[in-house]
Amino acid sequence: MDILRFAYQHPSFQSADLESICAAHTRIELPKGSFLLQKGQIANEYYIMDSGLVRTYLYDFEGNDITTGFIGNVEVVIEVASIFQRVPTQEYMQCLTDCVLWKIDFDTFQELFHQIPAFREWGRAWMAFELYRSKMRAAEMITEPATKRYLRLIEDKPQIIQQAPLKHIASYLGVTDSSLSRIRKEIAQG
Repeated sequence: MDILRFAYQHPSFQSADLESICAAHTRIELPKGSFLLQKGQIANEYYIMDSGLVRTYLYDFEGNDITTGFIGNVEVVIEVASIFQRVPTQEYMQCLTDCVLWKIDFDTFQELFHQIPAFREWGRAWMAFELYRSKMRAAEMITEPATKRYLRLIEDKPQIIQQAPLKHIASYLGVTDSSLSRIRKEIAQG
C-alpha cells in the first residue's frame, strides 16, 4: 500500500482520508498480454501501477496499430474520456509485461471523491498535470525532430526503453521501425 500513498501524494490529505482511499483499492496481478480495456468498452475502474508497463493504442483509418501512450510504475492507468464521460473507448489498454496494479471501481471512486475534499484537490491537480503533459507531447510531435523526442524518452521514461518493444516505441514517436533503428545507431555512434 506504500505505492498508493506515494501515488496519492497531496498536501491536503489527512492520514484518515488517505487510509480510506487506499483501502478502497484491490490488488490485482495480470499476465503480459492481458487487456485492461478494449475498444467499445466503457471504463468502469482505474488503476495505480505497482509494477509493470501498460501500452495504450488504437488503430488508424488504414488499420495501423498506433501507440498513444505508456503507463509505468506508480502511474495512474486510466482512460479519462471513457470513465468520466461514460462513453465507449476508442483505445486499447494492454499489459506489455506482467503487471501488479491497484484497482478502484468508478462508483467507489465517485463516493470518495464527493466525501473527501482533498481527493477532489488531488484529482484536479492530477488532471491539470496530465493535460499539460498531453499538450506538451502534441507540441513536441510537431516542433521537435524524432531524435530529440527519443532522447527525451530515454531520459524521462527509461522504463519504456527497457520494457517496450521497439515497434511500439517507434509508433509512439511517430516514426517507422527503420527510422528508429537509424536514430538508435546514430546515438550509439555518438
